[in-house]
Amino acid sequence: MPIETTRRAALGLGALGAGAVLLGGCSGDPAPERPRSGGRVRALFAGGGANESMDPHVQPLFIDQARHKALYEKLTQFNADMSPRGQLAEDWTVDEGGARWRFRLRAARFHDGRTVTADDVLASYARITAPADTPRNGRTLLARVDLGNSRAVEERTVELRLTSPTYELPALLAGTGMHIVPADFDDRDPATDAVGSGAFTLASFEAGRSMRAERFGDHWDGGARIGELEILSAESEARGNALLGGQGEYIHDMSATFARSNEDNPDVTVVRTPNSGMAAMAMKTDRAPFDDPRVRKAFRLLVDRERLVDVVSAGTARVGNDVFGSGYRYFDDDLPQRGRDLDRARRLLREAGAQDLEVALDTSEAAPGFVDAATLFAEQAAEAGATVDVRVGNQDTYFSDILDQGVFASYRSGSMPIPNHLALRMVSDAPQNVTGWKRAGFDEAFARAQATADEQERTRRYHELQQELHDDGGLIVWGYTEWINATAASLRGVERDAPPNTADWARFDRVWLE
Repeated sequence: MPIETTRRAALGLGALGAGAVLLGGCSGDPAPERPRSGGRVRALFAGGGANESMDPHVQPLFIDQARHKALYEKLTQFNADMSPRGQLAEDWTVDEGGARWRFRLRAARFHDGRTVTADDVLASYARITAPADTPRNGRTLLARVDLGNSRAVEERTVELRLTSPTYELPALLAGTGMHIVPADFDDRDPATDAVGSGAFTLASFEAGRSMRAERFGDHWDGGARIGELEILSAESEARGNALLGGQGEYIHDMSATFARSNEDNPDVTVVRTPNSGMAAMAMKTDRAPFDDPRVRKAFRLLVDRERLVDVVSAGTARVGNDVFGSGYRYFDDDLPQRGRDLDRARRLLREAGAQDLEVALDTSEAAPGFVDAATLFAEQAAEAGATVDVRVGNQDTYFSDILDQGVFASYRSGSMPIPNHLALRMVSDAPQNVTGWKRAGFDEAFARAQATADEQERTRRYHELQQELHDDGGLIVWGYTEWINATAASLRGVERDAPPNTADWARFDRVWLE
């Protein structure tokens, strides 16, 4: 059967480069700026302590993702609207059945001079899916890839066979932890001798402190403009102080308070990216008291989302509606907006025998606003008769801790396609199933949606899944948020329309110093 280029593939390629509108060209300057070469950029992110890793296939923190992006590349990446676009893949095709895909690689080289080949792609995916104790998101994203029957058609063309059809494969391959590495990657220690094909080469790394990288001169896209990149770990206050004190040029994930305080500072550029994620709380649906759907529904009804948005996000977020992905492809805009109903919440708690409920809400300083939101939520819950004990945990290990511990936790997400969110968090064996959502019927319906060729019908199926999560799931989504970064005025070329996890987010190969 001939393999035909799909419209989606064409769209993905058509988008390549379209997102490369840089802040330097959007800042109101009368003439385009000419990027300069050289210099060092210091970028500060929230750290993960000893959990920070240079293994690009390990479940990453944002700081890990930024470091991996500098050194490694994937077949595909996300545009700002969550559609896939090529990175190492120059283009791709799919057969009529949706179960056989071919990706043609661009002429790229690893840092040691070797060509990136189809065999490297297959070896990378084999490493990601290999049984191991190390958590790897990519294992879930590659669940339908039949590596035993996949093959290198030629040096720069790889064919991926699937065990069942999916029309989301290019987007799945753009997910976190899907980087392409040399076939002999495990012969080296990535913390000291990382070899990728990214725009920078590793100079040094110390977990919990910093990674220093240098420009890779043989990069297929022409190479970075700066000569050196340093990505450092720092808490929120320290990040802000570093920028204001001239000890950093880029700080990631800042609070609405920081943005408001520095909006008019001529030495600082606040970079707000709307529609970049959700602010939420996660109830574990497989543990008491939230294994009772009446308790979950009561908690969704007692929260005052507008108040949380006004107080915690300083009005910069949009009111949430208990499902992920507002503004993204497949999102169901017709879901009724859930509001506060204290009388009904109290009635549901009484019906569940939980009118005197006491529950711990885990939170931490791992993200701006977490503790403030948890504290305010506890006050709101008290109005319905529930006692919520706010418990502040270790910010370095918070996101891994809440996967297995506790029953109720502060939660958030950056941007990603809705199918990737479902695959990573909402199917029974998902590696980040923070709500303990395990429904065989839901898993089967998700698989049917992915395998549906007709886009309109596929969209309808995704809407049904969102309806189920809206009615019965474990997320209380109180806000759809913007992402706030800030840069020194001397740093140019930072893309504004670049939500976390997308191609142009934390893209330090395109920045330059004035």
